[in-house]
Amino acid sequence: MDKFPKDNINNSSADLASQSPQGWQAQLALGFVHKYGKTVLAHRHHIGPLTVQRPFYPEGNVCHVYILHPPGGVVAGDCLTIAITADANSKALITTPAAGKFYRSTGALAQQTVTLKVAEDATLEWLPQETIIYEGAQVASQLRLELAAQARFIGWEVLALGRPAASEGFTAGEVRLSWQIFREHKLCYRERLMLDANAFTARWGLNGHSACGTLFAIPATKVQLEAVRELIGESTGRGVTLIDDLLICRALDARADCLQAFFQHVWRILRPTVIGREACAPRIWAT
Repeated sequence: MDKFPKDNINNSSADLASQSPQGWQAQLALGFVHKYGKTVLAHRHHIGPLTVQRPFYPEGNVCHVYILHPPGGVVAGDCLTIAITADANSKALITTPAAGKFYRSTGALAQQTVTLKVAEDATLEWLPQETIIYEGAQVASQLRLELAAQARFIGWEVLALGRPAASEGFTAGEVRLSWQIFREHKLCYRERLMLDANAFTARWGLNGHSACGTLFAIPATKVQLEAVRELIGESTGRGVTLIDDLLICRALDARADCLQAFFQHVWRILRPTVIGREACAPRIWAT
């Protein structure tokens, strides 16, 4: 496995942005299998500054893994590629120890590509902490989810545009997001989103909200739909729908931490029936 220079780990955003235009080309591949009565991380390979901590087992046979990106942020020219496979009967939860960051760019693109494959009777939870998009960033992010017929999945994506605490909005930059969900090799859902300064301020867009997010859960029924609707109540900036057995929950907020807390509450409601286990939050969320 390739190493990365230790003196780059704690660089400031300005130092990171001064790297060569080529940037980091980082890759991470993880494979989970059911073995010895629990899920084990049987395959692990990384190139560049993208790796994982040792697995945790706070709930017995479910494998909790934290993805680490030691540089602390993604700059123009960086390309992160993550591939995760959950074999039959495996149960894995993936999160991150801190928010991701995409820094300001002078024009070059920063890219992230995630591929998740979930086999029969396997469960995968993709629950990263929020991603902060600095003003002026140029970002392209793609996620491809491949599900077997009896696979189970909960995942989310939470974005924080600009840094409100520093009086920074999103008056420049562009974020292009893509989700593709396949069931038994057939495309069942596709979503594309482009966020720029107009979308950030427009009433048809984020209407000035600095945080936005989407949560997916499958398989779901009207029971889960009504449970999330009850949670939302009369709250503004929250919504949920059901397309066949795919539940989609969306949220806008002035603060990313409030949005993240809302999604965690939705996850606690959905997990017992979608994943088949009571909620057991990763310890890193409490730090």
